[in-house]
Amino acid sequence: MRFSVLASGSTGNAMYVETGSKRVLIDAGLSGKKMDELFHRIDRDPKKLDAVLVTHEHSDHIKGVGIFARKHRLPIYANEKTWKAMDTSIGQIPLEQKFAFERGEVKSFADLEIESFGVSHDAASPMFFVFRHEGRKLVLATDMGYVSERIKATIEGADMYVFESNHDLNMLRVGRYPWNVKRRILSDLGHVSNEDSALALNDVISDNTSRIYLAHLSLDNNMKDLARLTVEQTLKQEGHRIGESLALYDTDPLTPTPLAVV
Repeated sequence: MRFSVLASGSTGNAMYVETGSKRVLIDAGLSGKKMDELFHRIDRDPKKLDAVLVTHEHSDHIKGVGIFARKHRLPIYANEKTWKAMDTSIGQIPLEQKFAFERGEVKSFADLEIESFGVSHDAASPMFFVFRHEGRKLVLATDMGYVSERIKATIEGADMYVFESNHDLNMLRVGRYPWNVKRRILSDLGHVSNEDSALALNDVISDNTSRIYLAHLSLDNNMKDLARLTVEQTLKQEGHRIGESLALYDTDPLTPTPLAVV
């Protein structure tokens, strides 16, 4: 199994996962043109995708879903509430390209097994995914107000994580956002901070875990170095060997990560 975080941040999100026989895109939160460019940069043909999975209806996750799927004639998978919530945002989708993937469901795409799990976020029915292939486990988990014990039980022990580290608490509190926006971000329906990300990761990583990609960083209320330092310090204090058996990686709103083998 290989993957690339094509784009991650408040301006747009997309992730690509492949095995020997299947290729899947999770979200398309950038323009159709930009999505094509991102695929070109990882040397992959979007026409060969087997599915587009949608996590939730916020624009930074679905901006390019409609035009991208229509152009390349791709099947789209989302749960019923998300389909309804994004109906007016993605344009007309042919019936033969619309498929259901509900929270808590497990679907098999040949040699790739995908499990969805619900998260706490201010969307209709947000969900993220666990990918399994030949005994390996990859987790995508962002856009969470908090990481519940149920989520931890679902995602624990993965080989690699793409995990939310949205904001630094101090930067958010003194930043330019109005109070109602700050309150939304800090709420149980908002986003996970660097500090809470580190604590949650400490609870779920195992000796199998080799890589963590810090994702969905706020452009206004975070910095890559700060997020990495916060998570690294906490995990080191808990005895994890960062830089040895476990590595932290950045993600970017415009530049895809190199394809990594899980």
